[in-house]
Amino acid sequence: MTAGTSHAGMRARAAGAVAPDRGRRAGRATRVAVVLAVLVVVLSAFSLTLGAAGVAPQDVLAALVGRSDRLTSFVILELRLPRLVAAALVGACLGLSGALIQSVARNPLASPDIIGITASASAAGSVALVWFGLTGLALSGVVLAGTLVAAVLIYLLAWRNGVSGYRFVLVGIGFAAVCSGLVSYVLTTADLTDVQQALVWITGSLNSVDPVALTVLGVAAVVLIPCALLLGRPLGALGLGDDVAAGIGVRPERTRILVVGVAVALAAVAVSVGGPISFIAFLSAPIARRLVGRGSLALVSSALVGALVLVASDIVAQFAIPDVVLPVGVVTGIVGAPYLLWLLTRTNRIGRGG
Repeated sequence: MTAGTSHAGMRARAAGAVAPDRGRRAGRATRVAVVLAVLVVVLSAFSLTLGAAGVAPQDVLAALVGRSDRLTSFVILELRLPRLVAAALVGACLGLSGALIQSVARNPLASPDIIGITASASAAGSVALVWFGLTGLALSGVVLAGTLVAAVLIYLLAWRNGVSGYRFVLVGIGFAAVCSGLVSYVLTTADLTDVQQALVWITGSLNSVDPVALTVLGVAAVVLIPCALLLGRPLGALGLGDDVAAGIGVRPERTRILVVGVAVALAAVAVSVGGPISFIAFLSAPIARRLVGRGSLALVSSALVGALVLVASDIVAQFAIPDVVLPVGVVTGIVGAPYLLWLLTRTNRIGRGG
C-alpha cells in the first residue's frame, strides 16, 4: 500500500469517526453561543445602570447613541463603559486562552493560572511597574514580551520527544513558584506607595482602566481571537491522536506551538490591562465543555463564558459591599478556589488529569 493510499484511508476513517454527530454538536454549540452572547449583553446593560448615580435603562441607551445630557454621557461613556468593555474583553481573552492550553495539553489543570503563564506576566508587570514606573502601552509590551519568553522556557523544559500534559503542568507550576518569588522580592524592595499600586494590579483589578492599554487590548483581541478560532479545526484533529492528525494533513508539533503562542499572547494582553485575574481561564473551558462537549466547538463558548463570568464578578466586586470596591480578582478567587480543590480531589481519586 502506498503512502498516498494510506493517508487517504486515514482521512476517510477520521471523517467517518466524527461526521455522524458533527451537525448535531455544531447546532448545539451555535445555540449555546447565542444564549451566552445574549446573557453577556443583558448583564452588561444592567451593569451600566448601577452605581452611586443610578441611570435608567432608557438613559443608558440614549447615552450610547449620543442623545443624552452631558452628565449622563460622562458617567456612561467615560466612567462605566471603558470598565465594562475591559471586563468583557479580558474575560473573553482569558477564557479562550485557558481553552486552548487545556486542549493542547489534554489536562484540565493546564490553564494559564496554574502553569505559570499569568505568574510570569505578574513578574514582568511588577518589575515594569515598580522598578521602571511603566504604564499603558509600555507596560503592555513588557508584559507580553516577558510572558512569551516564559512560555518558550516552559515549553522547552517540558519537551521530551513531545509535550506530556502532566509534565507541562508540573514544569509550569515550578516556573510559577520562581515567578512568585521574583514578585515577592520586587515588592519587599519597593517603596510603600509602589507596593500598594502593584498589589492591587497583582490581585487583578479593573478599578483604573488605562485608555491606551484598553486600546491595545481591543486591537489584540480583534487579531488574536480570530486566529485562535482558525486553529480550532487542527486542534480538534490533535484530539484524534498525532498519527491520525498527521494523516489528515495536520502537523502536530507546529500546531501545538501555534496554539500555545496564541494562548500566551491572549493571556498576556489580558493581564496587561486587568492584572493576573485568577481562575477565569481555569473555569471557562470546563464550563463550556459541559455545555457543548469537547473539541474546537467549545472555543467560542469558552470566550463567552469568560466574558460573562468576569462581567458578573466585576458587578459583585463593585456593589457587594456598600462603599467598598474590591479588586475583581478577590471575587474570582473566591469562586474559583473551591473548583480547583474539587478538581484536584477528583483527579487524585480517579488517577488521571481529566
